[in-house]
Amino acid sequence: MGYGLPVKATLEREVKLQPPVGFELSGLEGERREPRLFDSTYYDTEDRRLARRGVTLRRRVENGVGAWQLKLPKGAGVRVELELEGGEAVPDRAVRLLVGLTRRRPLEPVASLRTRRETLVVQQNGSVLAEVVLDGVSVLEGERVAGGFEELEIELFEGDDADLRRLETLLRGVGATDAASSSKLARVLGVEPPRRVKLGPDASPADALRAALRDQLALILAHDPGTRLGTDPEDLHQLRVATRRLRAFLRASRRFVDEEWANELRAELGWLGGELGGVRDLDVLLEHLREESATLEPAEKKSLRPVLAALGRERGRQRRTLLRGLESDRYLALLDRLETIDPPIVETGITLEAIWRREFRRLRRAIAELGPVPADHALHAVRIHAKRSRYAAELARPALGKRAVGFLEAAKGLQDVLGVHQDAVVAEQVLRERVAVQPAAGVAVGRLIERERQRRVEMRRTYRAAWKQLDRAGRAV
Repeated sequence: MGYGLPVKATLEREVKLQPPVGFELSGLEGERREPRLFDSTYYDTEDRRLARRGVTLRRRVENGVGAWQLKLPKGAGVRVELELEGGEAVPDRAVRLLVGLTRRRPLEPVASLRTRRETLVVQQNGSVLAEVVLDGVSVLEGERVAGGFEELEIELFEGDDADLRRLETLLRGVGATDAASSSKLARVLGVEPPRRVKLGPDASPADALRAALRDQLALILAHDPGTRLGTDPEDLHQLRVATRRLRAFLRASRRFVDEEWANELRAELGWLGGELGGVRDLDVLLEHLREESATLEPAEKKSLRPVLAALGRERGRQRRTLLRGLESDRYLALLDRLETIDPPIVETGITLEAIWRREFRRLRRAIAELGPVPADHALHAVRIHAKRSRYAAELARPALGKRAVGFLEAAKGLQDVLGVHQDAVVAEQVLRERVAVQPAAGVAVGRLIERERQRRVEMRRTYRAAWKQLDRAGRAV
């Protein structure tokens, strides 16, 4: 599909600050490095679609050597930086990774910055905990300097969050303040990623739905490039979760939005969820089976390799199908629709709390209908009800306030228990299918099937307690 792997991928954990006037790194303890000077040309669409999502694409030239760098936000001060091969033109790899954000709009230069960087290396017991960087930035217009500013940054290396906060406290103690913008480019362009809107208890169902749709779209766009890249399965997982939440929110809102409109949008989201689901399910299954196979006897482990290899090839086929879906006009049209969405509201007087209570009652009925030895599919259906009830509570969070916290935690607990049960059911089914065509792995597969059955038994013992906890939490709301 043309994505390939980056030359280098780095996970950044950092804090940006505004240094006080006249600040110098010489006042801090650490090893000083030689100052660096580099020019960076930033690329974006004409309407700044990357900047609006906190993504930066730039070509940096230092000592006559150019490198393309793509920074993707992961949330809470964490970003992935990819270094990509390419000449002066935007690398095709970057174009392909960003198509969900750009919607195939051309990428063009939007800013040129010259940076003089001073670096202080903070070490402890021979380990590099972090770097404290002071950047003097000049904004260029051609060869002319049109303006400038300073920026202070702490970037973790081998340190942890406690080290990051300690250094931040130290710098704030000598006068550093909150950064003027989330990035250098945001400061120059005057464009910041949208912040999540916190609704009050009087928010209408329509306002809650609009905010929920906006938040989940932001998550889809945040994890779209990483899903295309394929190096971190968590990106795919989070994209799928956001898609499922959108469908659940629309389902819960069917009492106050146009039903035909909601069903049509849910169908498109269902298509996307199906594209994502095949790869995600195999990711979960393969990770679990690899962990289990590591504890087998050497001969059994060896006999199982063809089974895992076959599942890996199937995962590859599913991923190629997914990437075709993410490249399609259908997917980009869905993103456009979500970005410009204005739900057609039908005024019914229903409240957010009533929407949640309705879903919770359905979950209670589903639990009540379970027999003493429920079928696997019945437990799976209960899990779906638990998920719907949980997402309805998330939608109603503005109205429920702190009362929702315990319920949401308990709902996730029941959902997780039943999720493990369903994973065990699926794993046994897949293993039986694989051993039918690869009988040499029969002994190893038999051992793994027995473990999956034990997982199911354990979860069946556990789910009643998880439900009682959720029921108590629901009654307390």
